[in-house]
Amino acid sequence: MKNYFVLILVLFTLNVSAQEEKKDYTKNVATIDSTIATLYSVISGDKGVKRDWDLFKHLLKKDAKLIATNKNNKGENVIRYMSPDDYISTAGNWLVENGFHEVEISRKTQTFGNMAHVFTTYQAFKSKDDTTPFMRGINSVQLFNDGKRWWIINIYWTQESEENPIPEDYLPKE
Repeated sequence: MKNYFVLILVLFTLNVSAQEEKKDYTKNVATIDSTIATLYSVISGDKGVKRDWDLFKHLLKKDAKLIATNKNNKGENVIRYMSPDDYISTAGNWLVENGFHEVEISRKTQTFGNMAHVFTTYQAFKSKDDTTPFMRGINSVQLFNDGKRWWIINIYWTQESEENPIPEDYLPKE
């Protein structure tokens, strides 16, 4: 009987601990605005600040793609497809070691039914106290609403360059 009581106590403790550790991210994906804001906040942080990769993964539908486009060392336009885990393993340490704050400065959103496309223009800083961005670009984010929440299904981005400046339509209106 004593062993049975101890077993129940241990199982109850494990169950309570598991429930305490599971976070409620419902508000982070309730709207397009909250989903995009969470995306920016979860990858942003000063040097040495770990990112909440569980929250990052919660934003993304299974099989979501993160697609970076830039020029290779030959000057050719190339793309790189990544899963969320690929992104975390390639960029995660860099974000923490260098500091990275991606800040939305403009947005254009189009929706139809349960799908949405967001062109979100960003500036990137190494620290939240920086005033001059070291990079700018546009994220093209495709989202899907399953009737309960918004899911990111793709993030496709490119950085601004001299030969590829951000068009005025995608910059903040003064």
